[in-house]
Order: sequence, then C-alpha cells, then structure tokens
Amino acid sequence: MKLGKVEFCHFLQIIALFLCLSGMNLTELSRSRSKPGRSRTKRSWVWNQFFVLEEYMGTDPLYVGKLHSDVDKGDGSIKYILSGEGASSIFIIDENTGDIHATKRLDREEQAYYTLRAQALDRLTNKPVEPESEFVIKIQDINDNEPKFLDGPYTAGVSEMSPVGTSVVQVTATDADDPTYGNSARVVYSILQGQPYFSVEPKTGIIKTALPNMDREAKDQYLLVIQAKDMVGQNGGLSGTTSVTVTLTDVNDNPPRFPRRSYQYNVPESLPVASVVARLKAVDADVGPNAEMEYKIVDGDGLGVFKVLVDKETQEGIIMIQKELDYEAKASYTLRIEVANKQVDPRFLSLGPFSDMTTVKIIVEDVDEAPVFTSRLYSMVVSEAAKVGTIIGTVAAHDPDASNSPVRYSIDRNTDLERYFNIDANSGVITTAKPLDRETNAVHNITVLAMESQNPSQIGRGYVAISILDINDNAPEFAMDYETTVCEHAELGKVWIYIPNSLMMLAAQR
Repeated sequence: MKLGKVEFCHFLQIIALFLCLSGMNLTELSRSRSKPGRSRTKRSWVWNQFFVLEEYMGTDPLYVGKLHSDVDKGDGSIKYILSGEGASSIFIIDENTGDIHATKRLDREEQAYYTLRAQALDRLTNKPVEPESEFVIKIQDINDNEPKFLDGPYTAGVSEMSPVGTSVVQVTATDADDPTYGNSARVVYSILQGQPYFSVEPKTGIIKTALPNMDREAKDQYLLVIQAKDMVGQNGGLSGTTSVTVTLTDVNDNPPRFPRRSYQYNVPESLPVASVVARLKAVDADVGPNAEMEYKIVDGDGLGVFKVLVDKETQEGIIMIQKELDYEAKASYTLRIEVANKQVDPRFLSLGPFSDMTTVKIIVEDVDEAPVFTSRLYSMVVSEAAKVGTIIGTVAAHDPDASNSPVRYSIDRNTDLERYFNIDANSGVITTAKPLDRETNAVHNITVLAMESQNPSQIGRGYVAISILDINDNAPEFAMDYETTVCEHAELGKVWIYIPNSLMMLAAQR
C-alpha cells in the first residue's frame, strides 16, 4: 500500500508518540527543599523527553507528553499548571493528569523549541508541593522544505576552447530543514539541461566544462538548468531548480583572412594626395582585441605612392594616396598587402598562420586636365618708349593629356583693365597695345589664360610680370615756387636769399 504525504506524516507522528510513551521514566530530576527544624522526604518530577512532530495536520490536539510528580497519589489532590513560551496559546495541560497537548500546527523552521515551566500545586491550598521545574519541548523536523537557490538565477562566463573540467561557477542551494536530523537538509546537485556540454559536481555544486573545443563562433551561449534535491537525492526527496546562463568568452583562435585573393580599383589621376583609394576588410571571426588587425604594403611598385592605414572602429585597411598620380607617367600600380592579428595567443598557433596576403591592382584613369604653362611665373621687360605692337615676350602652355589638344591664349582682362597688352591666341606672343609710362605704373602683373581648343572648359593660368624701363622723357622741375628780397646796397657778387623765418646770405664769386 502506498502512503500519501499526509498519511506518511501521520505515520511518523504515531511512531514518535510510541517512542515518547515507552520512554516516560527515562529522565528523572530530583529537587528537595526543607524548612528550619523540619525535614521532608525527597520528592521529584517525573516525565519523558518531549518531542513534537512539526506540521501536524490532524483536527484533534496533538499529544505531547505527560508531567507527573511522585507526590501525586492519584487521589485528585494535586493539580498541574503550565507557564512559559506558548503556554495556553499553543500548549495546554490537563491539570488533573498532567497530559500536555499542542493545539496548533508547529513549524520547526519558525521555532525549533519551546522553554516552559511546570508546577504541581495542592488543590486545596493552591500552594506548590514541588519547586517549579523548567523543561523544553523540541519540534521534530520533517522534510517539508525544498532546497532553494537564494542567489539564482546565475550568469557566468568561461573561455571557449577550455579543456574538459574547467570550473565555470559554483551554485549553492539552501534547505531550511534541520541539518542535524536525518537527510532532510542533505542536498545533492544534478544537471537537468545543458548536457553534454557541462556537468555539475553532486556534492559541491561546481559546474564544469564537459566537452573539449567548445567554439564561441559556433555557439556562444548555453542555458543550464541545475537541480538540488534533498534526502541525498533519494526518492521522496524535495527538489528546487535554478538556471545558469553560461557565455563563452572569446579567445584568438581564428586568423584573419581576405575574402578574395585579388582586388582591382580605378582612381582618377586628379585625386588629391591623402584621398582614400579603397577600403579592404579582412574577416576575423573573433571579437574585441582578438579581432584587431594590422595592414601593411609588403611589395609592389606603389610603395612610395600609396600607404595603408587601419580604421580602428571597423578594422578595415584604408589605402590612401601619398604622392600625386599622373596617368601619362604611370597608368597602373600593383600592391601586395598583408593583414595580421595584433595579438596572437601562443596556445592556438597551430590554427594559424595568423596573417594573410592579397593583391591590389590600382588603375589610374586619365582625366582631361587643363593646359600647363612651361613656367609658373614669366618675367619680362619693355621700355616705356616702346611703340604700340612691340613684342615683349612669349608664353607657352601645352595640354598634358595624351590627346595633346591645341591651346589658345588670352589675357585675363581683370588683370589688365586699361588693355595695355595683347597676346597672340595661337603663338602666345605678348605685345604692347598702348603707350607705356613708367612713371604711371612701373610693373604690370597680368594673368594669361590657356584654353584647350577641343574643351574650352579646361583653362590653365600663367602669370606674367612686365617691368617698364625708364627713359629720359621728363625735364627737371622745382618742387616749389621761391620768393626772395635783395638789399639795395648789396655788394657785387653776393646773393641774398630770404627764406621765411630766417635770413640767409649766400655769396657767390662771379
């Protein structure tokens, strides 16, 4: 016949009562008292050890035990009273028989024992016939509390590729039952979910790795369910569970790899220095510092023309121009670029090499460039006496493109507002268009425009400084008008000049 939980508790209570009744005279405490001039015979309390099974579910008061004094002859002259913890509210006593009952359901986890005092009184005089005696009622534990994980749910981390048996985290369950009585609080641990990747030590609750070479890149998180069961895990024990989320942390076990063996990019020759040509991205399945990479140009014909930097946010290799491109000088470049991890874990060198190579071909595209003058600044000289149409000098420009388109010249009139000069549109010869006067303007700075005949929007600029040479074309002039006074008796050969605020005499020999 199978017993339910309630029937099983009743069964244990009956056994406890039987043990109590069979041991009534196991303990005997003796006390005596005397008055001066009068002696008394020894009298004593007699009772058994009191235990009460917790969680009693019956409707009648639960028998606890019996108090008895050896002065009680059974004639009803003695009455028993009870005081102390729970007296009257929890525990009651039959004043005639000394039988003690519990009137309420008790919970050992709330209070494990009660200290009470008993006294036997003469019913007629209501005076004590024995000294008051103290005793304890202990609450006997039953397995009514399941283990609990007070710190759960748990989160933990362990490095990927860890060897079998690596400790991950320790879980602890607490059972409120009496650890000193039976197996009610003896807990064992087992894993309900998370195998075969992890295991748990039954006695300690330490979770360990159970499989080698767990790869974060394949699966980075596991949800474990751990059970704690009391009664040493036997049938009938109570259990509790908790979850443990285990995250695999990264190690550098993946080398960087270029997705392609070669790349090709086209760039216009007009792209300025420090411009970005391309971004290369090597693939590294790791994360964080384990995925940090370095790029460098190790070979090729563009070592001085290009450089490669690393974008620390995206871990891309950025190819940049560090020298001007010229399609007419070189139309393509080939670079060998290497990528490597900044940090290498020596434990995983066998998974390497932790670097990779790729080839990058850069095609320089021709751009229709403006004509270029043979000199950035032309210096010319002409006399101010030059007649209109006099040749001053010649400028020259050419189309740097492969088409070498013809060039036409003109003067930027914003730099020659008075139109002193002309230029031959085909030859670039500069001539005078007006008489020149050095005293009016000693140097003329003009801008010459060179325009492609096939593409007038392409305009080059040259700068010409024309210095005007002086000729003797101006008579001397006094800077001011003078006024003088001569004395009437001035001597011959002497000149008197009056200057305001002073009198100066100048003498000259004729």
